[in-house]
Amino acid sequence: MADPGADDARSLGRSERRDIFERTVDRLMDRLYGTALRLAGDPDDAEDIVAETVAKAWASFGDLRDAGSLEGWLFRILNNTFISAWRRHRTRSQVEQHTDPEIADPSAVADFSLFEKLHQPFLLWWGTPEERFLNDLLREDLQAALDSLPDAFRIVVVLVEVQGHTYEEVAGLLEIPVGTVRSRLSRGRSLLQHRLWEIAREEGLDPGATGHGKTR
Repeated sequence: MADPGADDARSLGRSERRDIFERTVDRLMDRLYGTALRLAGDPDDAEDIVAETVAKAWASFGDLRDAGSLEGWLFRILNNTFISAWRRHRTRSQVEQHTDPEIADPSAVADFSLFEKLHQPFLLWWGTPEERFLNDLLREDLQAALDSLPDAFRIVVVLVEVQGHTYEEVAGLLEIPVGTVRSRLSRGRSLLQHRLWEIAREEGLDPGATGHGKTR
């Protein structure tokens, strides 16, 4: 079968477009849902975002010049769908003042560093010791840690750390100043590392021990 990337989607027949679209969506469904879940932090909201994304994409697929770009196009639509919904649900004070949400005990997570707990403060985010430690955590624990972040922090962490957007791109997407992106990312990282540390200890892991093995 020819590579659909060579096709102009506008020149394909309806049955061909539907076949390419359905095969691509089926292949990407788990990733689409996972991305939506990381952004929304709620399974029901994530399902709604994916459903709306697929509907929007199919409605506009005939206008897509390169069918081979369908994958990236789907994820852009998903991002935009989530962000549009998020903007609609922001409170007026957050829109006008760009205020960040309160956290229960700011002193407990202020400048928390997983690296310091691992005695490796000079390493970059997701460095080798952290990777070894995080490999001991289940995938659902990582999702739970992300889910535990307040929306404003989680969204910035996902957009920057997971999806690789620049600060300027995130500022444009969320309609907030670049300085707010930097601030939320810093606080979000600290909150996320703190929660991962808590989950590890709850599961009997000793993140500071040699080899990061279980203590029980």
